[in-house]
Amino acid sequence: MRESDLRTLFANSKNREEKFSLEAGDLTLDYSRSHLKKSTSKMLAQLARQADVPAAIEAMFSGEKINKTEDRSALHVALRAKIADSVAHNTPGIIDVWKVLTKMEDFVNNIHSGVIRGSTGKKLRDIVNIGIGGSDLGPVMASKALRSYWKKGMRFHSVSNIDGTQLEDLKKELDIESTIFVICSKTFTTQETMTNAKAARAWVVNCMDEVAVQYHFVAVSTNQEGMDDFGIRTDFRFGLWDWVGGRYSMWSAVGLSLALIVGMEVFKAICSGGRRMDQHFCSAAMEENMPVLLALIGIWYNNFFGAESQVILPYTNRLERFPSYLQQLQMESSGKSVRVDGKPVRCDTGMIIWGEAGNNAQHSFMQLLHQGTRFIPVDFILPASSSLATGNCRAQAEALMHGTTDNNLEAYCIHEGNRPSNTIHFDELTPEVLGQLIALYEHKVFVEGVIWGIDSFDQWGVELGKKLAQDYLT
Repeated sequence: MRESDLRTLFANSKNREEKFSLEAGDLTLDYSRSHLKKSTSKMLAQLARQADVPAAIEAMFSGEKINKTEDRSALHVALRAKIADSVAHNTPGIIDVWKVLTKMEDFVNNIHSGVIRGSTGKKLRDIVNIGIGGSDLGPVMASKALRSYWKKGMRFHSVSNIDGTQLEDLKKELDIESTIFVICSKTFTTQETMTNAKAARAWVVNCMDEVAVQYHFVAVSTNQEGMDDFGIRTDFRFGLWDWVGGRYSMWSAVGLSLALIVGMEVFKAICSGGRRMDQHFCSAAMEENMPVLLALIGIWYNNFFGAESQVILPYTNRLERFPSYLQQLQMESSGKSVRVDGKPVRCDTGMIIWGEAGNNAQHSFMQLLHQGTRFIPVDFILPASSSLATGNCRAQAEALMHGTTDNNLEAYCIHEGNRPSNTIHFDELTPEVLGQLIALYEHKVFVEGVIWGIDSFDQWGVELGKKLAQDYLT
């Protein structure tokens, strides 16, 4: 297939787009512009079976400790499940998921109705999420994606970088009396998060008083002593579990700042979308399983074609932070060189993920995709709600595949084509669709890790830098 040409594959296969498309929920995956025949797809599906992907899926949903290096389950799927789904009910803490959701709903509704107000009696309208990594990227990405669903008068802000400039800029535009800070840190010790949280606390105390801390801060953490010392009141605390990794945590109370902006019904709709993709992932055969197929195509280009990176191009500005979100999800999960059995991996693992909103990308780095020397597969993400965006997206996919080799053109005008892409399209970016899209890539990354034999849920590579930074500061 390395010698195959996408133009020839289309010429030799009637209705190729239909044959190489798959629907799951509200999403359609068109992978017809990939170097695949039906026989190739069947062999890739057989690879998934030989790697025991079906058993691995069952193990995750049953609560087995598939995060081997940390001896933990990976149960973000339980956060969006219904009680009747019976997802890992024997795992400690699972039953508390719905208690926390109920507490979140009460809190969000009380903020919106004005039952909970700031210390001076003003309604709380500015939500500032303080976190880093998954505790920042998830709420930031989703709040941008669902901008049209924001509650009237509510505004979202985020503080993540340790240099302090984000908070300093916010001080110039926020009314502190109508601002509430959501601190997201499982341990309540994350250096960047706690540095920013303490700076925000000092601002609140300086503008009002110590008592105001109890009205203007809410925390998502497991460290009760740390929250005591900070001054977080008990009814403003939301729990987490060790079986929820940071990059998978937006479905938990880490999504509280998002829920405060869009409302709890919209937040639950995101979870419902994730659950819908979970059900497809659990039940569909390997050949018809969208996350599995997306993972197999990724492995195909990574391990058989030698692709070192992949581009994510959403053709809606609402998803402009989605590539950044996927960077963490895929590169932190798949950036491993040791297998779960302790042996070195024998192939390349994760590709470098990068991207931008599609229309902007056309006027910046897509020159490299069309005429550069590197082989870079593309995932286009396309809502059908904009005809201009649809036209541009489809034109780029066609240009990458067909190119132009007119002999009358100068050499520098030639586009060789034969460059692959997937297109994931849907009618409209609703909360349900966003949930499906996030869960699709979560499961895609998991399947890749199963086939490579790595632990997709730890991140030991991050810890060394954290420790050295702390050493420099002490």
